[in-house]
Amino acid sequence: MNQSFSVCDEDVYNNLYLKHAESLRNHLYFKFGNLKQAEDIVQESFIKLWAKCNSVIYEKAVGFLYTIAKNMFIDSLRQQKVALKFEKNHIETSDIEDPYFHLRTKEFKQKIEATISALPEKQREAFLLNRIEKLTFKEIANRLEISQTAVENRISKALLKLKEITELQKRKI
Repeated sequence: MNQSFSVCDEDVYNNLYLKHAESLRNHLYFKFGNLKQAEDIVQESFIKLWAKCNSVIYEKAVGFLYTIAKNMFIDSLRQQKVALKFEKNHIETSDIEDPYFHLRTKEFKQKIEATISALPEKQREAFLLNRIEKLTFKEIANRLEISQTAVENRISKALLKLKEITELQKRKI
């Protein structure tokens, strides 16, 4: 009883979205460093999947999504030719915080985001998988298909770079 699902079935399609949209977004975000663009491309990828649902085999749908999303992201980077930036998240502040505190917090966050986005892709990806996704070195090694030692080296180099930037910022103050 080897039943294959149709990607054109709305329930199957919705299930694919619910199951894979967030991990696809995180993959793109960690790889390329731009959350807003990652979210947009995930949406566009699922639109393309729906448009081609008749020609995509259910078992290949996830691979199709990742391939389409990666290619779309690379194309957009080629077109834009701008430095990678992180999505600016709104920091909830209470009314009792003074504006100077809010400004310093915002500036510090921007410096951290700029520093992380300036890391080489492989270091940034490993660092964010560890710090944001909370994956262990072993889990990262399995996901990136590299050795655990390579993961340790990448994260170590990323931390050294972040520390170096932080120390430079302290000297400027």
